[in-house]
Amino acid sequence: MLPQPIAWAHGHSIRILDQTLLPREERYVDLVSVAQVADAIRELKVRGAPLIGIAAAMGVTLAARGVGATGLEAALRAADQLEATRPTAVNLAWAVARMRAEARRAVEGGFPLHQALLAEANAIWDEDRAMCERIGEAGLPLVPDGATVLTHCNAGVLATGGIGTALAPIYRAHRLGRAVQVVADETRPLLQGSRLTAWELSRAGVPTTVITDGMTASRLRRGDVTCVIVGADRIARNGDVANKIGTYAVALAARAHGVPFYVAAPRSTFDWQTVDGQSIPIEERRPDEVRQHGGVVTAAEAARVWNPAFDVTPADLIAGYITDAGLLQKGQLSRLAGV
Repeated sequence: MLPQPIAWAHGHSIRILDQTLLPREERYVDLVSVAQVADAIRELKVRGAPLIGIAAAMGVTLAARGVGATGLEAALRAADQLEATRPTAVNLAWAVARMRAEARRAVEGGFPLHQALLAEANAIWDEDRAMCERIGEAGLPLVPDGATVLTHCNAGVLATGGIGTALAPIYRAHRLGRAVQVVADETRPLLQGSRLTAWELSRAGVPTTVITDGMTASRLRRGDVTCVIVGADRIARNGDVANKIGTYAVALAARAHGVPFYVAAPRSTFDWQTVDGQSIPIEERRPDEVRQHGGVVTAAEAARVWNPAFDVTPADLIAGYITDAGLLQKGQLSRLAGV
């Protein structure tokens, strides 16, 4: 069975799978306050661009216990607090903006605030689940029988409200009985590829090979990789993609070896207000994530650390975008904005 990374618990709390403990421990934690939800997002207990949007929407709902202006103020404060947790993934801001708008609409219309926000949070979740299925269908032709797909970081069940983005075509192919296998690079420094992608694919029965990040170019050079599929945290108007640090290097290696490089993402990940990748804010995280591994210091204490969580892959390196509106080329992306 596929894991359930988020759920409502007892009607008044949010249950998450603590992804920082995987794969050694599968522990579910109940979050009962906005502060706990914010901490879970910030500390990567819940992660993945679509999933943190869903978690934030659910967190705003937790805050809306009051009525009228009191409840609205609490909901708006929660929205601000949750949006500030991580700056790069646009799904977070997108989901929070929807919750703000729904909160104001409910209060102005005299509707029960908590009920309205609960319905909106569930709608965001349901929409993401449906978009994941459509992404899987759109990417299915890229994963024929016998395919080997290389991926970076984790863009599967653990990162979304459904079967994932980058992993969705793989899950769809597996359901159809196609012999598909995955090469998952470990994704330093927090190992989302080896800890999370390999874990969920193995549970689903999809053969998976883990490699270190430094082995990616050599693996692509072997000529046995059908394509590369990655997820995204934000896609600019011109098609530049922000994704987990190291994605750019994978794209360069794929281009050098003639392997098509695809990005899978729902329309909620496209940021039409951001012109290009240079304008995407890149989160920088704690030095100890690089300086230590498993609590063991692995770098000289006097050495400085640079730890950006994401990098930007230029649109020119991307063969296509696997979206809930189909497999699109760079020049076709505007249809997602309704243009």
